[in-house]
Amino acid sequence: MNEIHNLHRQLRQQLPELELRLDEPMSHHTTFRVGGPAALMACPRQTEELVEAVKLARAWEVPTVMVGNGSNLLVDDSGVNAFVVKTVPQYADCQVCGKELTAQSGILLSQLATKAAQEGLTGLEFAHGIPGSLGGGVTMNAGAYGGEMVQVVRQVGVLCPDGTVETWEGERCQFRYRHSAFSDGTHLVLWAKVGLQRGDPEKIRETMRDFSARRREKQPLEYPSAGSTFKRPQGHFAAALIDQCGLKGLRVGGAMVSEKHAGFVINTGNATCSDILRLMDEVRGRVYEATGVGLEPEVRYLK
Repeated sequence: MNEIHNLHRQLRQQLPELELRLDEPMSHHTTFRVGGPAALMACPRQTEELVEAVKLARAWEVPTVMVGNGSNLLVDDSGVNAFVVKTVPQYADCQVCGKELTAQSGILLSQLATKAAQEGLTGLEFAHGIPGSLGGGVTMNAGAYGGEMVQVVRQVGVLCPDGTVETWEGERCQFRYRHSAFSDGTHLVLWAKVGLQRGDPEKIRETMRDFSARRREKQPLEYPSAGSTFKRPQGHFAAALIDQCGLKGLRVGGAMVSEKHAGFVINTGNATCSDILRLMDEVRGRVYEATGVGLEPEVRYLK
C-alpha cells in the first residue's frame, strides 16, 4: 500500500486538478452494484491528465486499470489493490467532422449513438442500448442486433505501455468476437473515431426505438447485471443452453439466473461478488454436464 500512498501524493503535487479518491467502493461504479474498494481512483477530464497519471502509476509500479461505465465488470468483494482510472462521465468529449465522430473513451455508447442520430448518421444504432462506454465497447468489440464496433471503428488513440500515445488504424486493433488488442489491458483506449453513413434521421430514430423496445421486452433491465454473462459458444446460444438445462431462477445467495432471460445473471438486491461467481460456476458446470458445451464468461473479473 506504500506505493499507492506515494502515487497519491505525487499525483496531488503534479496534477492538482485531477479528481482522486482513496478506497473508493467499486460497487458504485459497476452495473452489477457489487465490489469492494479500489485502493486509489482517478477521474480525469483531459487526455493529458489521464496519460500523465498512468505514467506516474507505472513509474511507481502500481497496477493500473481503466474502467468506463463498469457494465461488463465484476469486482471482487475484497476490492482491488490498484490504481483505477475511471473515464465515465467526465472524459467524454465528442467532435463531428462530416460522416465521422471522434470521441474520448468515457462517452457512453448510448450518447454516441444519439449524437450520430442527431447528425443524420447511420451505422451506430445497434449501440444505443449497450450500457457501456466507447472505450469499453472498443476493448471488447461490443455488439448487438447484428452490429459490432469493428464495423464502424476507423481509428483509435492508444496509450502504450511505454507511455507513448499512438494512433492505430482499425485493422490494427485485432477485433474479433468480444475481443481486441486492448483486452489484456496493456494498451489503453484514449479515444476512437467511428465512420458512419448518411441516413434518414427518422428511420435512424425508429430503429433505435425498436431496439430499445426489444431490450425492455426481453431483458431484465430492472435488476443490476452485466448484461450477457457468457459469450456465445460456437454453433450455440448461451441463453438457450442455460434455459434448456432448466436453470432459470437458479440462485446462489442474492445472485440469480434471470427468469426473463437465461443469459443474464442478476443481482436481486443483496448479491455479493462471491455469490455471482459461484452461480456462474454452477451454471457452467451443469451446462457442460448436460450438453458438453463449455461456457466462457463475457464479464471481466477484477480482483
